Order: sequence, then C-alpha cells, then structure tokens
Amino acid sequence: MSDALRADALLAEMPREGRGRLKVFLGAAPGVGKTFAMLQAAQAQLRQGVNLRVGVVETHGRAETESMLAGLPQQPLRRLDYRGMAMTEMDLDGLLAQRPKLALVDELAHTNAPGSRHAKRWQDVQELLDTGIDVYTTVNVQHLEALNDQVRDITGVQVRETLPDWVLQEADEILLVDLPPRELLERLREGKVYVPEQARAAIDAFFSQTNLTALRELAMQTAAARVDADLNRRYRQRGQEAPAVRGRLLVGIDGDHQAERLVRHACRVAERRHLPWSVVHVDTGIGRSEEARVQLQGAQQLAERLGGEVVTLRGESVAKALVEHADERRASLLLVGRSRQRLRRHWLGRGLAERLLRQANGLEISVIDTEVDRRPATARARQPVRLLDYGVAMVAAVAATGLAWVVSHTLALPNISLVFLAAVLLVAVRSSLGPALACAALSFLAYDFLFIPPTFSFTIARQEDVLTLLFFLLMAGLTGNLASRQRRQLDALRDTQTETTVLLDLSRKLTAATDRQAVLNVAVQQFSAWTDVEVCLLARGKDGVWKVEAGVQRLLADQERAAAEWSWQHDQPAGLGTDTLPGGRWWWLPLSGEEGPLVLLGVSPRDEAPLPAPRRRLIAALGQPLAQALARAQLAEDLEAARLHGETEQLRSALLASVSHDLRTPLTAMRGSIDSLLALGEAIPLGDRLELLEGTRDEAERLDRYIQNLLDMTRLGHGGLKLARDWVAPVDIVASALQRLRPVLAPLQVETLIPKELPLLYVHAALIEQALVNVLENAARFSPSQGRLRISVEADDVELRFAVSDQGPGIPLEERDKIFDMFYTAARGDRGGQGTGLGLAICQGMVGAHGGRVSVGDGIDGQGTTLTLHLPLHPQPQLEEE
Repeated sequence: MSDALRADALLAEMPREGRGRLKVFLGAAPGVGKTFAMLQAAQAQLRQGVNLRVGVVETHGRAETESMLAGLPQQPLRRLDYRGMAMTEMDLDGLLAQRPKLALVDELAHTNAPGSRHAKRWQDVQELLDTGIDVYTTVNVQHLEALNDQVRDITGVQVRETLPDWVLQEADEILLVDLPPRELLERLREGKVYVPEQARAAIDAFFSQTNLTALRELAMQTAAARVDADLNRRYRQRGQEAPAVRGRLLVGIDGDHQAERLVRHACRVAERRHLPWSVVHVDTGIGRSEEARVQLQGAQQLAERLGGEVVTLRGESVAKALVEHADERRASLLLVGRSRQRLRRHWLGRGLAERLLRQANGLEISVIDTEVDRRPATARARQPVRLLDYGVAMVAAVAATGLAWVVSHTLALPNISLVFLAAVLLVAVRSSLGPALACAALSFLAYDFLFIPPTFSFTIARQEDVLTLLFFLLMAGLTGNLASRQRRQLDALRDTQTETTVLLDLSRKLTAATDRQAVLNVAVQQFSAWTDVEVCLLARGKDGVWKVEAGVQRLLADQERAAAEWSWQHDQPAGLGTDTLPGGRWWWLPLSGEEGPLVLLGVSPRDEAPLPAPRRRLIAALGQPLAQALARAQLAEDLEAARLHGETEQLRSALLASVSHDLRTPLTAMRGSIDSLLALGEAIPLGDRLELLEGTRDEAERLDRYIQNLLDMTRLGHGGLKLARDWVAPVDIVASALQRLRPVLAPLQVETLIPKELPLLYVHAALIEQALVNVLENAARFSPSQGRLRISVEADDVELRFAVSDQGPGIPLEERDKIFDMFYTAARGDRGGQGTGLGLAICQGMVGAHGGRVSVGDGIDGQGTTLTLHLPLHPQPQLEEE
C-alpha cells in the first residue's frame, strides 16, 4: 500500500479542526426507540459534566421518552406565523448564541416551516457543526434520498422528507437502534408509538410486518456499509491492502421520468462498490419541452445532493459520446436505462444499450429496466408543434411541384426527383425533422400523382417506377434527417460559442482591471447586458456593515439581508431558488478566494421567478474569473501595503540609528552655550555673549528643521500626507523660501532669474515651499563662502521648473541617484558632514506627491550641482473680470 493512501486514512480519522462531531441514531421505522436512545446517551453526557442543550425533541406524547427529558436544559422553540397558522421550529440562532458543547436535534430529515433560514433541518445541523458544536440526531432509513425509490416499492408510500446520503456518510458515528418487527407492532397496538386510532391506520398502511422486515434489512445494510467503510479505513491506517477504489461509475440520463430513479440507483451502486460516480447527459441538439428540461434539471440537482458529479456533453451520437467520455475518465461501469422498444429504433440502429455494447471495449454496461414501475408511465415529453414550420413544408412541396411541372418538358424523370429532394433539404435546414418528413411525404405523393405513368393517378403501372418512388422516399427521409441533425448540432455549437464568447469577453476586460473597483465595474458592465435581471455586488466591511460596492443601490429586506449574511459566512449560494432562505428576491453567490468570500454577487430576476439552472451555471462560470481577478487585486493591494510597511520599518530603524547623533549635536552646542552664560554671566564680554546667544538660536533653528524633516518623512511613509491644493504664483513660493532661509543664505551671493509672466501652479503651497527650502539649504551647506547661488524659474506648456544651482564640489554621476535615499552618508552626499540626510528625500516625496520629479545636473559654469524641481501644469483658471 502507498504511503499516500495510508496518510489519507490517518488524516480522515483525525478530528476536523473547528468542526463539531455528528452522532446519528439510525432506525428502520418510527417507534424503534431512536429518540429514547439519544436522550439516554445525553443523560450520560450530562452526568459527566458536558455542557449540552436540547434544540428540539419530538416525544409524540410518549411518556417514557418525556421522562428522559428530565434535567436536560432545553432551548425554547422559535414561533413562526405562516398564513395565519402558528408554527414552532428549532431556534438555531439561540443555540448558536448559547454555544453548548453538545446539541440534541431530533428528526434530521424534517422540513422547516416557511420563513426559516434553511429549508431542511439537516442544514441547520450542518451550521451547528461548522461552529464547533457536537450534535446528536435521529433519522429513519426511509428518509435517505438514495433509498427513496426502494422504500416506495416496498411500502407503496412516497416519502417526501429526504436528506442527502452524504450527510449520513460524513457522520462521525452511527448507532443502529433496532427493534424486531413483532415487538414494534406490539408497541403500536399498545399505543406507545401513536394514539390507538392512528396506530390501526399505520399498521394497515405502512407498519405491516413485511414492510418492517424489509425496512429493517435496509437499515442494517446501511449500517453494514458504514462498518465496511470504517474497516477498510482501519486497514489502510495500518498500511495493509484494502479494497481499492478503482475506476468510475457513469450513469447516462435523459429528460424523462426515469432519470431520478437512475441517479438514486447509481448512488447505491457506487456506494457498494466504493466508486466515484458521475451523471452524464448528452445534448444532441434536439429541442426539449419545458417538462423534459425540468425533469433533467431535477435529476442533476439530485445527483449533486447525493455527492455525484454532473457532466453535460454535446455530440451527435449518445452512445459514442458516452463511450468516449468513459475512456477519458477511465470509467469501469456505465449505467443506463432501458430504451423504449420502438420500431424506428429497431430499424435505425436499435436502442442505446445495443449500440453501447457494440462500441464499448472492456467497459461494463449495466442496463436498468425502469419501465417496470408501479406508477403509470409518464408520456414522453413531446416537442411543441410549430404550425408555421409545417406550413412552410407544405408551401415548399407545392413550389417544388410547380417547378418540376415547368421543367418536366425538358428534364428526364429521374432529374425531376432532385427538385423535390432540394425542397426537402431546404425545409430540414430551416426547421426540424418533422416538417422535413412531411415535405418528403407530400413530395412523394405529388411525384407519383403527376409524373409517374399513368399520370393524375396514384396507380403505378411499371415495376421499376415502384423502386424509383421507394428510393425517392428513402433518400428524402435520409437527407431530411441529415440536414435536421446538422442544424441541431449547429444550434448546440452556437450556444456553446455564445457561452465561450461571454467568458472570453469577460477575461479580456479583466486583464485591464488593476484594482478592486475596476474589477467590480467590469462585473457590472458584463451583467448590464442582461435586461431581465438586476445585479449588485455586496461586501461587508471590517466594521460588519454591508455596503453595495457596485450595481443596483437598493435597500434589502431583513430576509434578504439574512440570506446574504448566511451566504457570506458559509461560502455557499443562498436566497431565491435555493434551500436556504428562499423567500427573498435575490440569489446570492459568493465570489471567494482562498481565505473566504471577497464579495457577494446578487442577482434579482425582474419577474421574481427563480433563475433557471442554465443561467445559474453561466453566472457561476462567470463568477470564477471574477473571483480570481478580485483575489489578484486583493493580493496586489496586500503586497503594496506590505511594501509600505517594510519601508516604514526601515525608516523607523534608520531614525533610531541617526537621531542619537544628528539630533544630539545641536543640543550639545546649545547646552554648552547656555552653561557658559549661566556660569560666567556678565564676566563674558557683551560681544561674546551675543555670539553665544546667536549660536544658540542658530542651533535651535537647525534642530527645528531636523524635527520638521523627521515629521514630514514619517507622514510620507505612513501615507498621511494630504494635498490641500490651491492656485499659487511661483514667485510667491520663491520669495517665501528665501525669506525663511535669509540667515542661512547671508554668506552667499544669491541670484534670482524669474520671468515676469509665469503660469499659476495648482499645488499644496506649503509643501512645495518646504521642498524648495530643503534644496536651497542643501545648496547653501555645500557652497563656499561668498559663492554664487542661483535660483531660476522656467515654464513650458507641460511643466514648470524650479532650478537651484551652486558652486559646491558637485556630485559624481554614479552617486546622483543615491542623494535621494534616506540617510545617505557619502562624503559628497546630502549630509556633507552634518544633517539627517532627509532633506532631499523629503523633497522628492513632496514633489512626487504632486506628480512631479526631481532631477540632478551640473552647476554654475560647469561647477557644483543643479537640482531642478519639475511640477506639472494644469489648465489655468478663468480670472473674473472686475
């Protein structure tokens, strides 16, 4: 045995993290003691100190069962009003709020009252399990969906309340509660199951000894199958060979009454043989009635509930498509229903089973005779008769007759038949097989009556003319059938192409969507072409508030909001047309990533009718690329946030390394000057005291600029920089910057080159001024005493430039990109022996926030450096005339 199988078995045995355990008390029929056994086990748990709560228990007035409820804490039932009737149901929300360790939920297959969150009680149980609550529950074997037909055949009663078999298969423990039929009948007669009047009716209708024995056998088989599966898993855990899952079971269905019966039988066979199974429908392009489509969709939905895979194929031949698909999926068993014996099937290729036997190679074929049914056979769904098509067939036959009569004087008799064949072919291409055959029959009669001697009579005198007519009829039928089949295939291909085109169009649009809002806009644009539905995209923020991010902005009713909430929490469709809160107008489909839903896609048909299955499948197909695009956009946002966080952490580390030296230097100088003044006082000459005070002031201003730079850089790193733009003149920015740096620029020869006519800038004036101040201070620090410093302003149609040139040592080409890095410490870099190294980094951040940039060039007369601030220009405002 492979290590992978053994590992899978061990993993399957481990408790699922965060999910409760399910224990099912299984019985063959009501009255065997399932509820009593469940309450007995609950009493034992209560004595051990387990926190449990009774969700719902149906005692049916049995005194012994009611006595077992004593001492068990119970959750009050929820009351519902439906059409004037007061009804009670289990309070699911109350149990979830209490969060007991164990909940008791009787009658797992029960159908909830309208207005409940879920249609079935087993769905309530699944929600309890998902939140980590253990559940004890009861169920009778006749409620299993896969056994529904067998139970009906045994008892003659159609059980309406069913649950999918996978619910039972996923149970952590199954306890068979058994009672011999004789004892159960005795309990019935004594009134311990039903009241006496009901007991007599029950014995006559359902609880006969024969029925109970058969149901008891089904219950034992179900429990035995579970024991067998557990035993195989144990073997695999020990690393020993177990019955291996080999091949796959395929069941072919059509839109008829036997489809659901085939699905249930396939589920049972697959469970016994431990085979994965698929339900396959081959679409040959033949139009179907609404009844046939409903039956087919019902069978496919039943297969999904039972845990099977649903596959739809398109092809000309059903047998060929099934065999090819079986080869692709390495299937070992193909299950089909017996074809109805019709003469045309005997003459034209026999039934499906016979064709499968001829084409299959090494594939086991099982044919189920579903015609033997106690119910009256449902007539095969007939296609709606389109009188217009038959009218066209009649017109085509008359037109062909007229044309043949005109050319009969110049063409031989065999060539005249081609005129009628052309008419049959045209009718087949335009409509379907029925009108084509009608045209062939009319053409046959016209050909015989008008052109076969003796004319104007249906009598055929010559023997060879009989063969001519028969061959004409045969060829007309074959060509009509061939043309009709080609048309059906063309329609099927057209439908497939339409779906593929929609998906490709959506994928093409999504490639250009770079963020979440763009993806949502693409989704709304895609669905806006469907005029019969309304679409909205709903998401829940971190504060728990629902927000319509795109699509129809409409207030949701309480039930619709509850459906959206449940769909978001459980990552499953809910609402209209589902089993969960179906009373609203919206169908909710979660578009999910790896960590859960990203957004809810809500679809509301304008006619308030549930969406048909093909439309739901198409929407679900479109939802997959949408979810992937949303996940990609979310990932891009997370990466950008991580990048910013990394840069912020880098800034924080660099600040800690730099602040101890760069900020301590001015503080040390200030403290020394102040200590000298305090210690010596007036002993210091007046000129020296003034010099000390001026030095202290200069160091304080220097320290203030450092702190301001640190604050600005922190705002840039955290995204807290907000642009309060306004129109400002460039000359005002230059004048204000020079005024602030007047003491720093005093030892230099400052030149300003500013044209009289300059466009206005639409910027945050204080930030641009600070950026210019940083550049000027950087230039002053590197300029020699009495050196030249030039400020020039230029503008064109695109941008405006502030250029600051000095006569300092200059910056080598290989280091010009580094001067904008934070805390750059090269000898010729931004710091120049003092400063935090943040000035130019802040300058670049402030200018970049306005969509501009900073460039580096040579200084005055090729000496020093020129730093240029490039700022984009906006359309100039219209000045009001006085």
